[in-house]
Amino acid sequence: MAVTVKECLELQLLEVEMLLSMFPQKGEINLDENAVPSVQRYLRNPDGPLPPQLEYSIAVDVGEEKVKVELQVLLPHMYPHVAPQLFARSNTLHRQQQLQLNTGLTSYVSSLDSGELCIYEAVQWVKENSLPYLEEGKISPGSASREVMIKETLHRMWIYSHHIYRQELRKKIFDCAKKLNLTGFCLTGKPGVICVEGLRENCEEFWRVIRYPNWKHISCKHVEDVETEGSIDNLRLFSAFEDLQFQVHGDYGLRNDYHMDLGQFLEFLKQHQSEHIFQILFGVKGKLSD
Repeated sequence: MAVTVKECLELQLLEVEMLLSMFPQKGEINLDENAVPSVQRYLRNPDGPLPPQLEYSIAVDVGEEKVKVELQVLLPHMYPHVAPQLFARSNTLHRQQQLQLNTGLTSYVSSLDSGELCIYEAVQWVKENSLPYLEEGKISPGSASREVMIKETLHRMWIYSHHIYRQELRKKIFDCAKKLNLTGFCLTGKPGVICVEGLRENCEEFWRVIRYPNWKHISCKHVEDVETEGSIDNLRLFSAFEDLQFQVHGDYGLRNDYHMDLGQFLEFLKQHQSEHIFQILFGVKGKLSD
């Protein structure tokens, strides 16, 4: 018998309640106050739209004074029958150590039985396995210089939205991109398109922030990774994070529901060596006028 979204969300709420009882101190679990009520509303009316995915973080005590590892949790609607998205991070970990820690965490979670709640097990794994990475950073005096030799990867995300209009949303997008040292652009209007490029963890943090808690009509359409032994800045296609606005087609009155000139957008992509993205975003091959 097929498992329903409703059954999965009921299990997710039970798990959250269990975790809140196990980590009752302020700051141990960071959960948006609207997250659980949104799921509860859906459970009362399953014919309505799906709620935002449950997302929270847990500050894990790893046995080192004044050191916490934050486990970020994003639950697909079909979790626990679909694997959760987990990411452990700490300011005390170098990038390579953090990558190794998360590789181990992903491997551990994938070894667990599908269909079983596993966030507490993930917390315990982080608690028991983070310390060696922290110690490695302390006892290796040359670790900082060796990290310079590690290949850097430029991460580029192409994000599509049905529309981007609201000023407060645009401000959030630009503030977040600036804070995380991301370059790219935000195309305002209908459709809306965002491109961000920079370090992988910064791009993923940007994606987490802007889509949460309730941006429904948005998806990451394409991701590009480019490795270099030098600075990732040499690989950027954009020199800053741009506010992109083109001539609009039509005027739909008070709804402000206008379509951007995609021909101009295609020309912009071509200027930034990204013409191939047009078909990925819109499903049709772009053609420039003579």
